[in-house]
Amino acid sequence: MALNKLLLLWMVASELRDAETKPIDFVCNRTARRAMNAAAAEMANTLSNCNALVTLATPVQLPCVALHKASWENTSHKQKRDDIADSLRHLSNGIKVARVQTQPGCVSSLLQRLERSASNYVHILTNLDLSQGPVESPASTCVPQSSSSLSTVLRAYTRLISGKLEALMEKLVDKCPPQ
Repeated sequence: MALNKLLLLWMVASELRDAETKPIDFVCNRTARRAMNAAAAEMANTLSNCNALVTLATPVQLPCVALHKASWENTSHKQKRDDIADSLRHLSNGIKVARVQTQPGCVSSLLQRLERSASNYVHILTNLDLSQGPVESPASTCVPQSSSSLSTVLRAYTRLISGKLEALMEKLVDKCPPQ
């Protein structure tokens, strides 16, 4: 039963680019969003079962995952979206470089899944229509870090999607059509 759910989740996340849904559907369907977010935890579980070296040949730039409530509240939805999408793009590009330098196998497959998942989120975010006007935001104080540890990369990815991304989705719920 759990394997069937996992397979379904992976298929949905993998094929998201080809789906006929709109990005606002991602915002409005909390259950589907949570299921997609759960894929990160499943990837961490898969990593523990890889029985392979989890140190990458190339460090990956980690996204800034800290959410400072005061500055977050004074930032437009568009700026929040752009910040998260940029973080995911950098992460995805770093993962792609690390994957090319990784021997085929469990870790390489996991990196490919992580890259695809991050790209799916970028696709959703960049196609999300946010018509809110510009709001000045304080300059980011985050200095991106890098890591060669795949478990650290997965943790940062999980914190980004369960923190900043989920906080943005909760703010956008008012854009959902009445049910």
